[in-house]
Amino acid sequence: MERTYRVVVAKPGLDGHDRGAKTITRALRDHGFEVIYTGLHQTPEQIAETALQEDADAVGLSLLSGAHLTLFPRVVAELAARELDDVLVFGGGVIPDADARALKEQGIAEIFQPGASLRTISEWLEQALDGRVAAG
Repeated sequence: MERTYRVVVAKPGLDGHDRGAKTITRALRDHGFEVIYTGLHQTPEQIAETALQEDADAVGLSLLSGAHLTLFPRVVAELAARELDDVLVFGGGVIPDADARALKEQGIAEIFQPGASLRTISEWLEQALDGRVAAG
């Protein structure tokens, strides 16, 4: 990793299961990212505000409640409202393939489904952010 990237990991909505978010937080830290975990029950507005305050390069969303088609795009919209269009948004959870495709069409860079390795996620994020820095 050429520089330390800042990543906000968040649990939007009423989903109360945070084991996956805590696991990815630890994996990203171990890979060299600076990670801010927001905790449970965050609104899209809170997540975007945290990204702004923390000068985040990326936001990782974890959701198991099934509200991903509503909440993930709202986070993207809230980031845009704060002129944070350059913040990379990725997500994970139990998300059907068709929904993952729809989310990508709405600005989510990648969706990681159950079984994705922590190494795959960490390496993907590093490459995606390095690519943005090189292009920018």
